[in-house]
Amino acid sequence: MVDARPEVRPAPRLRVIFLGPPGAGKGTQAARLAAWGKVPRISTGDMLREAIAAATALGKQIAPLMEKGALVPDQLLIGVVQERLMRDDCKKGYILDGFPRTLRQAEGFETMVGGDLTEEMLVFDVEVPRPELLRRLSGRRWCPACQSTYHVDNNPPKKDMLCDREGAQVIQREDDKEVAVARRLAEYDERTAPLIDYYRNRSRFYRIDGYRPPDAVFQELTSIAGGRAS
Repeated sequence: MVDARPEVRPAPRLRVIFLGPPGAGKGTQAARLAAWGKVPRISTGDMLREAIAAATALGKQIAPLMEKGALVPDQLLIGVVQERLMRDDCKKGYILDGFPRTLRQAEGFETMVGGDLTEEMLVFDVEVPRPELLRRLSGRRWCPACQSTYHVDNNPPKKDMLCDREGAQVIQREDDKEVAVARRLAEYDERTAPLIDYYRNRSRFYRIDGYRPPDAVFQELTSIAGGRAS
């Protein structure tokens, strides 16, 4: 007798790269999508700090660079990502937040994963109009005591620009001042925007309108990724 039950196939891994300029909301959406898909969100900044704290061979090379505020060379960053992706929690997939940021990093990553991104890799390019990016970034405020973040329009402190938790005066970071924001966006245009063309034919590439409420953006992301999480 022939077994008529449908074949059970393992769910494909959920592997995602987020592109988009500073202020587009990538970090928020990456964290939500990782929780939804039950896979780790891999943040470049977190990885670098972990490598330094663990005093790995790569971490020892990176520490003096970060202390000086210098950029971490592409090859070192690729090595840190490769180490992180070898952990067991990445077997079912991962969400990359902040990597790759340059064409060289993208090429190194493609070699790392075997050179074929077309079937599994989702690339979300989150787009937001430039005036809105400037508003979002320049409106950020930060509590130096507890690291809580606020926004003068979207999420202000409850009283007199004092942190709700610590009562300390919230401040504007140097990186969030208008001149610095303009510089960061220009750097994105120069170094990272070319990845849009790179990934367009090398992955399942989607442009995402980030100029909407966060829940609407997240709903579109999960709709596209639906059925890919285990």
